[in-house]
Amino acid sequence: MVNRKKVAVIGGGVSGLAAAKAFDEKGHRVCGFERSHDFGGVWELSRSYPDVQTQSPKDLYSYTDLPMPDEYPEWPKGPQVHAYLHSYAAKHRLARLFKLNTDVLSMDRRADGAPGWTLTLRSGAHEWTEDFDFVAIATGQFSDKNILTHPGQDTFEEAGGQVMHSSDYTDPTICEGKHVLVLGASKSGTDIAVNAARNGAKSVHLVYRENVWRVPYFVGGINFKRLLYMRAQEMQFNGWGRNPLKRAVAAITKPLVWANFRGLETLLKLQLGLKKHNMVPTSPIEKEASCSLPIVTPGLFEALNEGKITPVIGTIESYGPNEVTLSTGQTLPCNLSILAVGWKLGVPYLAQEYRDKLIEADGQYRTYRLSVNPDLPDMGFVGFNSSFCTVLSAELIANWLVRYMDGQLARQPSEAEMNQNIELMLNWRRKERPAAQVYGGLCSAPFHFQHFDELMQDMGATRWKRSNPLVETFSYPDAKAYGDFLATTPEYRAA
Repeated sequence: MVNRKKVAVIGGGVSGLAAAKAFDEKGHRVCGFERSHDFGGVWELSRSYPDVQTQSPKDLYSYTDLPMPDEYPEWPKGPQVHAYLHSYAAKHRLARLFKLNTDVLSMDRRADGAPGWTLTLRSGAHEWTEDFDFVAIATGQFSDKNILTHPGQDTFEEAGGQVMHSSDYTDPTICEGKHVLVLGASKSGTDIAVNAARNGAKSVHLVYRENVWRVPYFVGGINFKRLLYMRAQEMQFNGWGRNPLKRAVAAITKPLVWANFRGLETLLKLQLGLKKHNMVPTSPIEKEASCSLPIVTPGLFEALNEGKITPVIGTIESYGPNEVTLSTGQTLPCNLSILAVGWKLGVPYLAQEYRDKLIEADGQYRTYRLSVNPDLPDMGFVGFNSSFCTVLSAELIANWLVRYMDGQLARQPSEAEMNQNIELMLNWRRKERPAAQVYGGLCSAPFHFQHFDELMQDMGATRWKRSNPLVETFSYPDAKAYGDFLATTPEYRAA
């Protein structure tokens, strides 16, 4: 039996809902805070740009105890995901746990010296402080907009031009008859460029710094989940903590791995016509694969072939009336500039002295299992373990975190063990796999299975893999298998 705790869950998106459910079902008193008027996070309808859809197939984007509806397409649209999240909240009665329209202004250690944290909260004109035994931060990596400004922007806007963050692009009619520039070619950038081209834009320029590998939903006619989400494929990347045997196997199979990835690159070049559009990356795909690997927006290369979208390597140098000058010196016509430049990673409400313990000078996060820091007791992150299996990743880490808080992990780590692991992971990211530094080192892709295996072993699971080893090796993660463990694991409940 463990003591019932008062737990704050910050954020009401995919991760916040998973955290609220996990802590609530163990008997803790959960108080959730969501700054928006609705659940959903990035899928909340007022934050979603037109035609947004998941990068992951629906069976890789669902909670273990609630499959997405059969009638949903393989890659659900934004409103469908939003409705699905609401159905999950309704199934577990999570609305009773949350205060909507509530901002977290600050987070500091309790002044009375007791364990836990004090949050300063605001809802409308009402501001108050509240103490908690534990805080689960579930705001993820897409919470605070990365806002850029460039010289001449005022002049550009005075001449009638518009500059907006990609998350504010919700009305495609503003593109009609406009010269549109989209800065950034991540999935959101290409989604918006295609949408603008379809909605009457006079021209669309897609401006980005460098070419990256892009993966279509179907590679050579095969759903990419059957190619890139396999243990067999994951083992070809240089994961962390490899023992001498694994390193020896990697050395022996290196020529085969090299040939496999060169074949994949050749297929992508031919299928997408990358050379034609000067979009062939210079880095090998196996070195760059991470959470920043974008999925090809349907219609993107068709629009490129038809000249409706023009790709340009560079970035914005300055604005002028009805135009933009790039770092290359090139000037492009522009009335509407859409900045698909992502989000600021951070915990701005956490007191600076604790942020200094959490974040290294180079921006890398000091986290154990991408969730907790031994120097910051009584708190943890849900959803910082970014991956291509967002929902499953959040649900597993939420269940891990509540057990960590309650001392109920089968492998409960000591402070020394956590620090040793943190240093191992930092060294791996900096020296062995630089691509893993994306998102402050909080990306588990393409190592989904390795990350999940660690979490399951920590929680004491003895079986979570498929009984057929060939199927387990050559298939994608099975949410039901993980869910079976969560549903049957020996129960405990706080009192």
